[in-house]
Amino acid sequence: MTLRPALASLLLLGAASTLAAGRVPYGGQLRVVHTSSAEPEEPALADSPTEATLHGLLSRPACRLGPDGQTVPTLARELSRPSPQVVRLTLPSPEQAGALARAWMRLTRSEAPSPYRALLYPVHGEARQLSASGDTLELALSFPWPDLERALCHPMLAPPRSPAALGPFAPAGPGTVEARLSWPEGRPYLDALRLRATDERGLRRLWTSREAEVVLGAMPDSSTVSGAALYATYLAWSPRRVPANFRRAVESAIDREDLTRLFVRGPAVPMPHLLPPALLSQPAAPSPAPPPSQSGRKVTLLYDSGSEDQRAVAERLQVKLYERGYVVALEPLSRGELRARWAKGDYELMLHSLLLPPVPGPALAVVLDAGGRKDLLGVELPRIGSQPDEAARDEKARARALALAPSVPMLPLYAQGLALKVAPEVAGLDFDAQGLPVLDGAFLQPVPTGVLGARR
Repeated sequence: MTLRPALASLLLLGAASTLAAGRVPYGGQLRVVHTSSAEPEEPALADSPTEATLHGLLSRPACRLGPDGQTVPTLARELSRPSPQVVRLTLPSPEQAGALARAWMRLTRSEAPSPYRALLYPVHGEARQLSASGDTLELALSFPWPDLERALCHPMLAPPRSPAALGPFAPAGPGTVEARLSWPEGRPYLDALRLRATDERGLRRLWTSREAEVVLGAMPDSSTVSGAALYATYLAWSPRRVPANFRRAVESAIDREDLTRLFVRGPAVPMPHLLPPALLSQPAAPSPAPPPSQSGRKVTLLYDSGSEDQRAVAERLQVKLYERGYVVALEPLSRGELRARWAKGDYELMLHSLLLPPVPGPALAVVLDAGGRKDLLGVELPRIGSQPDEAARDEKARARALALAPSVPMLPLYAQGLALKVAPEVAGLDFDAQGLPVLDGAFLQPVPTGVLGARR
């Protein structure tokens, strides 16, 4: 059900008087459209920016990073360090504490392997055995890691949707979520969100016909707003299954600017280094000379069947690598199958997209694990964590990312953000440091006459 004109007018009139009094108004509902498919069974697979945003409406991690990068408790009521090597989380109830511990242990166990397990690597035993004491979780660290709190804010560390999970909204029937009055950060201003999945054409139609106030994943233009580009895509390979000069062949064949501009949905930026430009701004090295041709060497490239961007990029790589003597067969797989093949090392080539944390140290940990170099975590993370100053620690992580790149069998390609279209009557919608919109902060406001013109 949508807002009737009379009701909408009353809401905006009430909002005007409330804003005049210096208070943010409560009430109303927001119609949100998106192109995300059905939620994956495994929450750690919902890692595109749109999917992470939708999952975060109903289930949040222990904290979030605000636009300034500061840690803000969300699911957790409190994060503290009773000692330098222990992080303590106080949750709303024993049920939430247990659900969070189980979600984290699942990431690190074999039945659901995930590269996001690297975020928990500094925890003693790699967080394989956690137990809650009442409403409290205590995480003992194996080495100094001041960035653990920032890492715990990553969306993939949220519990799966269940009665024990908490988010700013609660399910209220198909396509509808309602404000959770007991949300630890305070109830959202809006009463409800109406969520509607559609295709690209549907996004445009619903926006121009004013049947939506927010579009998630809009094509970027002068009217869109975007979060940080931290959804990074890499070409990974198995060193045992391709020639030693494969990296050189790819680097000499691809043009990241061309790839990003012509084959990838924006907002997107070329990514010449292991970390996205949002975390590591450094000029790209010149392309190397091509190695000797492989004369028809056959390889298979796996990619996410649910991603049009990955399909387009895979087809482009197929063409460009043919110029270097590789005959590339393309094999689309579901994201779950793709991650399972990654975990087993059962691939020759693979496109791997990751939602990286907005912090260089934890981001590098995820990239190293995803690139098959988990062996480096025990060497590199203690070196980075030994820097007590946050800025120095971030700079150390950037330097190590540059130094380690040649030893990681994974070539960075591009990084994407999430673009939104937002109607003039929607205010208070901001992005967090992860690049995701915080919809629970949005509210309806009166719009001056003449502003509500035709939408583009």
